[in-house]
Amino acid sequence: MINVILARLQQGHRTMKYPEGPSPPLPDRFRGRPAIEVAKCPDGCRTCAEVCPTQAITMTDKVLIDLGKCLFCTDCVNACPEQAISYTTDYRLAVRQRNDLVIDQAQQEMVLATALNTKLKKLFGRSLKLRQVSAGGCNACEADVNVLNTVGWDLSRFGIQFVASPRHADGLLITGPVTRNMELALQKTYDAVPDPKIVIAVGACAIAGGPYIDNEEINNGADAVVPVDLYIPGCPPHPLTILEGLLRLLGRLEDARHS
Repeated sequence: MINVILARLQQGHRTMKYPEGPSPPLPDRFRGRPAIEVAKCPDGCRTCAEVCPTQAITMTDKVLIDLGKCLFCTDCVNACPEQAISYTTDYRLAVRQRNDLVIDQAQQEMVLATALNTKLKKLFGRSLKLRQVSAGGCNACEADVNVLNTVGWDLSRFGIQFVASPRHADGLLITGPVTRNMELALQKTYDAVPDPKIVIAVGACAIAGGPYIDNEEINNGADAVVPVDLYIPGCPPHPLTILEGLLRLLGRLEDARHS
């Protein structure tokens, strides 16, 4: 026991200061919000749209990227003859409305998530209990959600905790494409959560089906079964992206940065 105490004292404070302090350093290979320099795109070139495995890029009179479908792979980057596509370091991706994930690359603007209404913010702002539902996921999004419970992130300091029973929860955090086999289970879990409740879809699968999009065995995301209040894209989203989205939903981000 003495050795454990001494080791802990030597390690010191290990929980990051974010959001009061700077965000944690991101890895060199981090892929944030993708961007296309439309001015570099040759007329009639649709190479990036054609190689995208989930049809996340559409090119008509506008060049659009659907972040809900994007797998953050490098197929489009590698295929672009003009090197017009890149990944930024912007980790802020969470939105409240599904349509807000479709970004016009000429404008490069994104409507980030807003806080819950006053009533729900008062109920959940200081204590939010979530039941996590893996609806057929590969465990990548689930793993990054679990990272938030480690000492470095300490999600519980914001009053956010995961619970075992939906009857003890304020809402659901859903990962995976919602397979046909999980459809009824998800619906029953949602019904078991007492009102009022919120639903958070984490990852490309939970938003639009991910790499399995339009497969007959999946529902192309959570909002085909239950209403969704927050969308956090990525494949998988970085823990910082997930945390930032949760804090925005609860109205804690601006509060923390201005306190």
